[in-house]
Formats: sequence, C-alpha cells, structure tokens
Amino acid sequence: MRHAVVTGASSGIGEAIVNRLLAEGWQVTGLSRRSVSLDTPAFTSVSVDISDPEALNRALRAIATPQAAIHAAGMMAAAPLGQLEGDVGLSLWRLHVQACENLFNYFAPRMASGGRFVAIGSRTSRGAAGRSQYVATKAAMVGMIRSWAAELAPRGITANIVAPGATQTPMLIAPGRETSPPKCPPIGRMIEPKEVAGLVNFLLSDEAAAITGQEIAICGGASLS
Repeated sequence: MRHAVVTGASSGIGEAIVNRLLAEGWQVTGLSRRSVSLDTPAFTSVSVDISDPEALNRALRAIATPQAAIHAAGMMAAAPLGQLEGDVGLSLWRLHVQACENLFNYFAPRMASGGRFVAIGSRTSRGAAGRSQYVATKAAMVGMIRSWAAELAPRGITANIVAPGATQTPMLIAPGRETSPPKCPPIGRMIEPKEVAGLVNFLLSDEAAAITGQEIAICGGASLS
C-alpha cells in the first residue's frame, strides 16, 4: 500500500488531502497539533507542533519512509507595512518554510524513485498588499521547491507547489487578517478544499511523473487580473 505523510491533517486543505488519499487507497500518516481520529486502520495521527524542529524530527524518526510527503499546514496573518510584528513573521516562517524544509530534508535521502513532494503555497506568492509576511514565506517556498526539484529529478522524484486562491477553510476567517480580507474569485465562489486535494492527488500519480518544479495555481481565475 502506498504511504503518504500529510501535515496540517486536522483541518482545511490538509484534512481534505487526507480524506482524498484514503479514498484512493493510500495509507496516510497525518501530522497536526490536534490529534485526529478516523475510523480506518489506514490512517495514523501524530500529534506534533511541526514548527518546533526538534519535536518534528523526533516524530519523523518514528515514521516509515513514504512514497509522498505533502506539507499542507499553514496560517494566515495580515498587516500593512508600518504595523508588521517580528514575532508574527517568525511564526509564519517556521511553519511554512522551516517545517517544509525539515520534513522534505528528512525524507529526501530515504525516498525511492517515483517519490513525490508537494507543498501548499499561495497564488499570492508574487505579492499581495497587506500580506507581505505571509507572501514572503510562500515566495520562499517556491524558490526552495524549484531548487529541490532540480536536485531530485535525476532520481525520479518530483517536487511541486499547489498554489490555491481564496479557499473555503477556517483560515479564511482567522483572526489577524482583518486588514486584508479575502476576495471572491471571478468564478463567483471560493475554492473548495476538495478541489485542491484533487490536484494534489493528480501530482502524486504516475501520470504526473514529468511535472516537477512547478507552482500550479488553482484560483478560480483570480490570477487573471
């Protein structure tokens, strides 16, 4: 049975990815601060603060090397220049960038040909007013993934970013983004987590073996303007 490790498994996009992969017959290990209980032996919940490097590395040492690792954990914070707080920026960096680095860095040397790495980025990685700290971490993620994709391609391992627009998750209404509220995409509704999960599922498939180093937007047309 194919095995995937998914961060942010307790809610939002991470939860949708877990559910989709289980439906596709994967064995899934879900990492999240809050323990998750699912009625299937194919799922294992690991409660860990992935923004703590030592705690994450301890958890990873107990997990069998997967065929896929998906970094879906995330948080939103928004503030205009002049009101930025260093602690907030550091928290975003630790969760989005450092945790992704630690996760992929641990499994990359152990992963066999055909392996897959996917990180959940943001369609705002090129810039968005009022969200500079968040955007900076998502832009850094693009540079990391493209670099790793170049390193891993000769081994038959891919690395990609799925970059959603405004997605109907708890993060959409999280405190701290009042100065930069989400905008409805041109399709007239928010992106559904299951749609993001569907794209991730495709990137894990054999048909996606030639796709690597890409930032693939799923934004309902928001990137067109």
